[in-house]
Amino acid sequence: MPVTVQSVQLNAGQIQELNQKLSTMRHDINNALSLMLAATELIRHKPQMAARMLETLCEQPSKITDSLAKFSNEFESAFGIKRA
Repeated sequence: MPVTVQSVQLNAGQIQELNQKLSTMRHDINNALSLMLAATELIRHKPQMAARMLETLCEQPSKITDSLAKFSNEFESAFGIKRA
């Protein structure tokens, strides 16, 4: 992925906005991982819950990748990074 050769300037507000988006991404990923951990602990203690928890477990990886992709796009946009 080529990086712009020109310098990029971000003002304090843009940096604060990007930092907020990073914080949101971390929060989203932590939530998904917490749900996965809770589901596996529930299955460990109540194996009969496995079928119900399977959907929760299966939904979380895509939530994580969606959150990462969203932040990556915003980051790349802020710094003028263009995907080939």
